[in-house]
Formats: sequence, structure tokens, C-alpha cells
Amino acid sequence: MDSRLAALERWLQSEFRQPGLTLAPASEDASFRRYFRVRLSDGRSFVAMDAPPDREDCEPFVRVAALMRAAGLNVPEILGRDRDQGFLLLSDLGLTTFLDALDDDNAASLMGDATDALLRWQLATRPDALPPYDEALLRRELALFPEWYVGRHLGRTLGKGERQALEAVETLLVRSALAQPRVYVHRDFMPRNLMLCDPNPGVLDFQDAVIGPVTYDVASLTRDAFRSWDEARVLDWTVRYWEKAKRAGLPVERDFGEFWRAFEWMGLQRHLKVLGIFARLTHRDGKPKYVADTPRFVRYARAVAERYVELAPLAKLLDTFQGTERTVGYTF
Repeated sequence: MDSRLAALERWLQSEFRQPGLTLAPASEDASFRRYFRVRLSDGRSFVAMDAPPDREDCEPFVRVAALMRAAGLNVPEILGRDRDQGFLLLSDLGLTTFLDALDDDNAASLMGDATDALLRWQLATRPDALPPYDEALLRRELALFPEWYVGRHLGRTLGKGERQALEAVETLLVRSALAQPRVYVHRDFMPRNLMLCDPNPGVLDFQDAVIGPVTYDVASLTRDAFRSWDEARVLDWTVRYWEKAKRAGLPVERDFGEFWRAFEWMGLQRHLKVLGIFARLTHRDGKPKYVADTPRFVRYARAVAERYVELAPLAKLLDTFQGTERTVGYTF
């Protein structure tokens, strides 16, 4: 029996004090959090978060929600909370994510809405309001790639020369990230976490927000974990973001070529991190569906590594993995 689900239902009954309450899974999360859609007999709907206190801390969600709402973003309103049990009651932003809604006809409009929201978030940045996206965090994230993707998923042990080559590339990526202007960073600002609603978009899954590189969220948005766009669109959307950011007074590079390089290298850091996370979700957490998207990230990573001579050792390393990746059931 799911004891936490039963406890959540009891708590909700005490909050609403009316019969006919029903719960249904609302979304799957890559963490230990769970979300349920709560429907009442009078037709109203809400979302309940179940965050086991020994695994998850609700406080960052509450804190970042307040910052985002103050910045003018549409985020769930926190309507109730049980700190001891790790339950939150949230307003419902609807059923349709950008990932579900995006198509060739509406992509320009929806991505425009997303970048406008991103700009409002970045312009609201206040020093020390959120944890820093510092070198230690960047390197912890990059360490997931050799440990979980290469070692556990591919079953490969890197040789000394391979390790040194990868570490050299990681150092370049970290230096590039740390050299960028610092703004609020959602850290997972992608179509799956944006809801089609009014005002558009609704923003979810923001509890890991930090202050860090200005290119991070736009790279997350345009080089998505679950849907790939052709490079011409990615370039166009990135240029449009950059132009809006300049006009708004954000501290982006004045030369787009320099901004694009920082964007690509920041995206590469994220892609290597996500390869490690998706492998860990499969092999440690029993969530195998994520690893099916690893070929997308390998393609992203290889394309960037091949465009810059400094990153060529990573491109070579990824090439050596190609046969191994096929043996575990996925292709490039």
C-alpha cells in the first residue's frame, strides 16, 4: 500500500472538508517528488505535491515560486502546506505543456512567449537571492557523465589519456560558464516544464534555480531534452533572444558570435550532465524511459564538439563510444 498517498489524501480531505475528492497522477518527475491532480465534486482542480522530507526539501520550491511571481512569471500559487509531511497544495496551470503543443505553425509564437518570460526572470536578478552556479556545482554535474553514462551505462573504463582529454574539455567548459554574466537560472527551462495557459507560459519545476551563466536557460529551451529542432531555428530563436536581451539591458555579449560560442559551450556542459543523469535514473532509480533520449544528447554534444578545435578531443572520445552505445540497445 502507498502510505504516503493515503496520508496525502487524508491531508487534502482536512484542507477541503468536502466529499468527492479524487486524485490522479499529474506528472512524472525525475526526482523523488510526485504530483497529483486533485479534483473536487464542484469541478475545481488543484495540484498536490508529495515531496518525502527525507528525500526532498519543499523550501526551495516555495522560495523560488515567490521570486518568480515577483518577477511577473506565471507560476503555481501555493495554497496549502504541511511542512512535516512534505505536502504542498498548488493552483493548477492546466494539462497542456509546450512539449505537447509545439508544432511548426505555433513554434515561433510559443518560443517568443517563453523567451519573454525568461527575460523577465533574468531582469529580476538580485545578488545572493539564490545559490551560486559555481565551479564546484558545474564540476559535480560534469562528473555524472564519466561515472554514470560512460562507466555504468556503456560499461566503459576510460584510459589515462581519455580521462585527461575529457578533464581538459571539462575545464574549458567550466571556465566559459564562469566567465559569463550571472543572472537567475531556472536550470530546466524547457518545453516540458512550460504550460500553455493564460498568461503564457506557466512555469514549473523551478526549485533548483540558481544564479549563474546568462546563456544556460536559453540553451535549455532551444536544445531541448525531448525534442530536437533544426539548427536554423535554434540559431534564429537564439538571435531573437539575444536582441531582446540587449534592448532590455541584460549583460549579454555585444558580439553575437561570442554569445553563440558561450551558448554552445554552455549547452554542451548541460548535455554531458544530462547524459549522466538519464543513465543514473535508469540504473539507480529504476526509471528506464529517460535513457531512450540519450542519443539526442550525444548528437547535440558531438555537433558542438566538432565545431570547435579546442573540443575536438571530446568529439574523438564520443566516436569511440559509438559501437558500445549500439550494444546496449541505442543508436546514434
